Amino acid sequence: MTSVKNFRVAAAAMADALGRGAFAFTDDYSVFDWGKMPDEIPDKGASLCTMGAFNFELLEDAGVPTHYRGVVVDGEEQSLDAALADGHAPREMAIDLTQVPDLPFEAGSYDYDAYHGAAGSNYLIPLEIVFRNRVPVGSSLRKRSAPTDHGLDRDSWPDEPVDLPETVVEFSTKYEEQDRYLSRAEADEIAGQASIGALADRAREVNRIVTEQAAEAGLTNQDGKIECLYVDGEIRVADVVGTFDESRFAYGGQQLSKEVIRQYHKRTQPEWVEAVSAAKERAKAEGVADWKSLCEHQPEPLDESVIEVARDMYCAGTNAYVGREVFDAPSLDDAMDAVRSL
Repeated sequence: MTSVKNFRVAAAAMADALGRGAFAFTDDYSVFDWGKMPDEIPDKGASLCTMGAFNFELLEDAGVPTHYRGVVVDGEEQSLDAALADGHAPREMAIDLTQVPDLPFEAGSYDYDAYHGAAGSNYLIPLEIVFRNRVPVGSSLRKRSAPTDHGLDRDSWPDEPVDLPETVVEFSTKYEEQDRYLSRAEADEIAGQASIGALADRAREVNRIVTEQAAEAGLTNQDGKIECLYVDGEIRVADVVGTFDESRFAYGGQQLSKEVIRQYHKRTQPEWVEAVSAAKERAKAEGVADWKSLCEHQPEPLDESVIEVARDMYCAGTNAYVGREVFDAPSLDDAMDAVRSL
């Protein structure tokens, strides 16, 4: 189980074969690595499933291998078009399953040798591969590097988004309690048999396809991430890609993604956000994996009006991206006007 979707296993993955299962998308959301927050955002799960399936079908059409099998409606696997034609906004996505061994944490560090020793040649690569076309407000890249590191002719980051001259690909951990960005050498070691160069190339392929689709809807694809599985020497795109949780899009200069909710929490619950940061730093210093146990504050529920704005953002954004009225939602312009008023 993840913070926003559950797994249903039909056939477990084995050392010599992929398994079969499904993601069941919930209306939960997570910010700052907290996991399940106090509220739900209605229709968010169906939004993510619809966008994710749409993008996987785009990738498959472009020859990019993935773990996607279709969406699930009434227990049956089918294409997204078939589901939407019958009036169903799906909440389950059928996928191939790969092995995900335990990642031991001992003496303040994670044992990736043990992970790969148990994985063999069929495993989920324990990395997130991040691609960046633009550096929006809130991007962690602003804290970790200077504009000149990326070919920009300026010494400091401005208060508005900045386009990058070339797409930047980075690697971060996936299964550690605190995500951390890695050098290419560190990522290469963690990736096991998978090639870091091939992973970067796969991320650029996904980025190109999602960016082109976003542009057709009037959206800007600022950044995003992919996860991948390795099987029989092939890297396949896994998890979900190009949704408003995995990527940061913009529309008319306004952020259109989960980042809206993150920034809202920064403005309205700064004590909790600061407590999360302090707990992570303390956990790192003490060699503790479970940083949440050290956090001195809990997040508060959102006002109903904010939940409604978030719901309309996800649903109107999905309608625009896939080019059809999947959800009963305001126009994207109206939905984004409401987001600007938060």
